[in-house]
Amino acid sequence: MTIRPALVACACVLGLAVATAQQPPAPAVPAPVKPKNARLMEQMARVFPSAQGFSAKQGDPPHFVAFANDTSGRPAPIGYVYWTTELEPLERGYDGPIKMLVGMDMKGVLTGLMVVEHHEPYGNFSVETPGFANQFKGKSIRDSFKVGVDVDAITRATITVTSAARAVKNASRRIARQYLPAPGK
Repeated sequence: MTIRPALVACACVLGLAVATAQQPPAPAVPAPVKPKNARLMEQMARVFPSAQGFSAKQGDPPHFVAFANDTSGRPAPIGYVYWTTELEPLERGYDGPIKMLVGMDMKGVLTGLMVVEHHEPYGNFSVETPGFANQFKGKSIRDSFKVGVDVDAITRATITVTSAARAVKNASRRIARQYLPAPGK
């Protein structure tokens, strides 16, 4: 039995076309969503004030995508918002986890932080103060996050502040490793 070269070539092209057609499309950028939880949307807007919308929670590690309109008026991703307790669940303060919501832009710079829940005995003058959260705004994930060096130390609340700073650092770096382009790219 003889196989004609034209028939083989046609079969190869047809096979390539079928293989190409079966490849899954590239993942689409999630679109901003309408708020289902108004309180959460308000909190996300506080930690990422330049965002005009947010996606639903997604991914591993879990996060929300922050959006702003690009020059053509379409939503474009500008960063991420995430819960420290979802990314660093074993990080504990003096009396349990410190639940913080963090915003980070596409360059790895924190846009804001909010302490949402804690059970710390000295929280009212450590992690609850506006000064605690404000010191993280503008901080790069490349910073050391060392208490007493680039994070304010608070007497009698060292465990709380150290744990909170470590949770922010580790959660932010985890998001950056997974979702941000490598530096210089």
